[in-house]
Amino acid sequence: MKIKKAMLAGAAVMTAVAVLMAGCGSQEKTAEQKLPEKIVIGLDDNFPPMGFRDDSGELVGFDIDLAKEASQRLGIPVEFKPIDWDSKEAALKSKQVDMLWNGLTITEDREKQIAFSKPYMNNAQILVVRADSPITDRAGLAGKIIGTQEGSSSIDALEKNADFKKSLQDVKKYGDFVAAFMDLELGRTDGILVDSVVGRYYMSKKPGKFKVIDDKMGDEKFGVGMRKEDTLLQQKLNEVLKQMSQDGTMSKLSQKWFGEDITVKVD
Repeated sequence: MKIKKAMLAGAAVMTAVAVLMAGCGSQEKTAEQKLPEKIVIGLDDNFPPMGFRDDSGELVGFDIDLAKEASQRLGIPVEFKPIDWDSKEAALKSKQVDMLWNGLTITEDREKQIAFSKPYMNNAQILVVRADSPITDRAGLAGKIIGTQEGSSSIDALEKNADFKKSLQDVKKYGDFVAAFMDLELGRTDGILVDSVVGRYYMSKKPGKFKVIDDKMGDEKFGVGMRKEDTLLQQKLNEVLKQMSQDGTMSKLSQKWFGEDITVKVD
C-alpha cells in the first residue's frame, strides 16, 4: 500500500510539474516574441465611415484615425493595405497583412480562425429600403431581392434569421456596401441588410433617399483581427485600446465620425 501511495503521489507531482512547465512555456513564448517594425493593416477601403477614400483619394475614417493613434502610442508605424474583404482571413494568415482593422465584427466562426482585440465599438445589422418604398417591415420583403456585402457579418445575420432568408426571392452579394446602396437607389434591389454604422452614415449623406425598416437583425461588436500566434502584439494593442478608451480619445473620435459615442468601454 505504501508503494502504491508513493506511486500515486509521484504521479500527481509529475502532473503538476507538467502543467507548470506548460504554463511557463506559454509565458516564455510570449516573452520571446518581438513586436514588428511595421504593422500592415488590411482593410476594405470603401467602408465609410470606418475606412474609405475621401474626394482627394486619401484614406480616412474612424478606424483609420484610431489605428494611427494606436500606432503613435505603440511606437510602430502602420501601413494601410486595401484587400479583398471576402478573403481577409487568408490575407492575415498568409502574412500579407498583420491586422484586420476596419469595422470587423467579432463572431464565433471568425474566432476559430483568428485572434481578436477586446471589443471597442457597438454595431447592429439593419434592413434599409428606399424612402418611397411601401415596405415597412422585414415581412414586407418576402419574395423580394435584397443586397449585402460578400464576406460581411450581414451574411452571418442572414443565416441566423433563417426564416427571413427563406422568404426572400434572392440575396445579391456585392464587393462593398456602397455598390449595394447604389443598386438599391436605382431600383435593382428592394432592400439592403447592412452594418448600422455604415448604413446610417451613408444615409446621412443622402437624406430623404432611404429609411430603416428593422434594426433588430443582430447586435454585434467590432474588434481588431490578428493571427492567433501574435499574442504579444494582441496584448500590447489591448493595452493601448484601454488607454484610448479611458482617456476619452475613442469617445472624441466617435463624436467626430458619428455625432455620438458608440464605443464600448475597454477594460
